[in-house]
Amino acid sequence: MSRHDRSARSRSDRANLYDEITGKIIAELEAGRVPWVQPWGTAAAKAPLAMPRNAATGRGYSGINVLILWGAVIEHGFPGQSWLTFRQALSLGGNVRKGERGTTVVYADRFIPDDEKKRAREAGEEAQAIPFLKRFTVFNTSQCDGLPDDVAVIAPPPPPGLIEPRVEALIEATGIDFRIGGNRAFYMPALDYVQVPPPQAYFEPINWHRTALHELGHASGHQTRLNRDLTGSFGSKKYAFEELVAEINSAFCCASLGIVPTVRHADYIGSWLDVLREDNRAIVRAASQATKAADYLLDFLPEDERPVLAPAHTDEREAA
Repeated sequence: MSRHDRSARSRSDRANLYDEITGKIIAELEAGRVPWVQPWGTAAAKAPLAMPRNAATGRGYSGINVLILWGAVIEHGFPGQSWLTFRQALSLGGNVRKGERGTTVVYADRFIPDDEKKRAREAGEEAQAIPFLKRFTVFNTSQCDGLPDDVAVIAPPPPPGLIEPRVEALIEATGIDFRIGGNRAFYMPALDYVQVPPPQAYFEPINWHRTALHELGHASGHQTRLNRDLTGSFGSKKYAFEELVAEINSAFCCASLGIVPTVRHADYIGSWLDVLREDNRAIVRAASQATKAADYLLDFLPEDERPVLAPAHTDEREAA
């Protein structure tokens, strides 16, 4: 096979992978299920509320992989959120049970094609990298035998009485201008402040905290923080995309803090579907931006309370 043929096949595989992931998310949304708000409180959910993590490295998965692995836990009724590659199970003295089917997750990176390098050299410009996804397979630790007893242990969630004070301390620690009042929750990019109605306006007190995390997700995108594009006007594709980022960020923050995620803006589902149908990479980009937002916010927790994040994608590279 020529280099040209290999390159064409590789591009086709990448496109198919984006289509595969996006198609699954679209199908869930069309069925009225929101993939980043899994039904943890129902009989379908046997696993504890938590972010998925690699049982060998202890690191959390990020971006679209969180949605993929949460979906697999619900679909197959796995009892835990810990995952391993085939080789990692062997390295820990265990093995994947014969006949078990793994879950495909992805490793995202960027590369510069040879023809782009040539074009850039000839034009005297900087070569433009393009994103790519690479598949690999992981198995839930419940699909394995012979693993050490402590491999799949996940720290218990904080006692309910500590969750709300922890969120309130996090809000203060971010230093973001956070105002309480009015009758609607919003973030004002031009003036860089968040406003949320008083807690008594919410039927459940924890909904105030969920809303706060959603709006702080928007604020994380300010140019002095993560510098996302916040210029979309209401009803635009840009606006819908930013709402998608804030929603998924809130789910990631909630799960990390022991709060069951819920949809804050179900009325946007139609506009999210429009964004996903138009761009098969949108959900991957939104989940990646949501991870960055959640990481940014959760980094304000005291050091011993922060989740173990996965910025280096160590386990993905090893598995690829």
